[in-house]
Amino acid sequence: MTKTPPRPLRVLAAMSGGVDSAVAAARAAEAGHDVTGVHLALSANPQSFRTGARGCCTIEDSRDARRAADVIGIPFYVWDLAERFREDVVEDFIAEYEAGRTPNPCLRCNEKIKFAALLDKALALGFDAVCTGHYATVVLNENGSRELHRASDMAKDQSYVLGVLDEKQLAHAMFPLGDTLTTKDEIRAEAERRGLAVAKKPDSHDICFITDGDTQGFLAGRLGKAEGDIVDESGAKLGTHEGAYGFTIGQRKGLRIGHPAADGKPRYVLDISPVNNTVTVGPVEALDVTGLTAIKPRWCGDAPTGPGTYTAQLRAHGGETEVTAELVGDELRVSFTEPVRGVAPGQAIVLYDDTRVVGSATIATTARATAALA
Repeated sequence: MTKTPPRPLRVLAAMSGGVDSAVAAARAAEAGHDVTGVHLALSANPQSFRTGARGCCTIEDSRDARRAADVIGIPFYVWDLAERFREDVVEDFIAEYEAGRTPNPCLRCNEKIKFAALLDKALALGFDAVCTGHYATVVLNENGSRELHRASDMAKDQSYVLGVLDEKQLAHAMFPLGDTLTTKDEIRAEAERRGLAVAKKPDSHDICFITDGDTQGFLAGRLGKAEGDIVDESGAKLGTHEGAYGFTIGQRKGLRIGHPAADGKPRYVLDISPVNNTVTVGPVEALDVTGLTAIKPRWCGDAPTGPGTYTAQLRAHGGETEVTAELVGDELRVSFTEPVRGVAPGQAIVLYDDTRVVGSATIATTARATAALA
């Protein structure tokens, strides 16, 4: 019996102007799909060029994406989503820091822009799927449901920032690079073989809307300076700062305390209180977290029922840690098998069952191993 090949899809390829999205679009077209490229204009004033590997979504990037689409032989458009990006990503980023939390704007962009605004518009225009250059894998089950899994190459896996996608969004998501066991050099070599000029273009590693990499300066320019105290765990004043938003949990450098602690050991940021504009510092062991609560859960499929054992990832480039987790109402309650450090409210926790992404939630509170700030 001859197996019927899958029908070609109408695919909208999100092309950032980088090498990964260009190769992903080329692979989708090569697979026989009807591909259209689109570059998202996310800046209201995209006049400045990227500096090295900083930033993205500039005029330079849109031109690079257009040239790649021309080489691939697909139609290409630029869609202006700057206002939506400002509201859903940039303003959210500023508000989260102002509230003493540590947000992940890339995760929010994937949720609100690339797989909400973009996908909604694509479906309205009759496209079947959105294609991106993310390294992750969508698995189609026999019953027609879909699962999100880690990329075949763990070194490049980006499933953490895609953990906000629900099953409906996964049904229209395509990640052509996710099941490829190749190095980045091989992806660049493939781009060169295909005649794509972005083959040697550096990746962007920073927050795209902070092109100089100065997060504290960006926040200061929008929130203004607000002098407050830096205190130790007992409440004793050690120094001052110009804005609590300029600190993150676990930070060691730039504290400007002015004198060493009595034990001679370095101090780390343990707590940020926007209510009284105070930053609390202490020894590294006080950063140990044994559990947390997380809110606004989003599930890549059905929500889990009852307590379960999972692995969790707490940062985009972090490792896995074993946890037990249970959904109680709309709140995810998580306990760590071993204490972990540097966990900050506002960050995302993504749960995994082996390589399958179970879902994602935003960390609201943490439980410390020591009593000081539990």
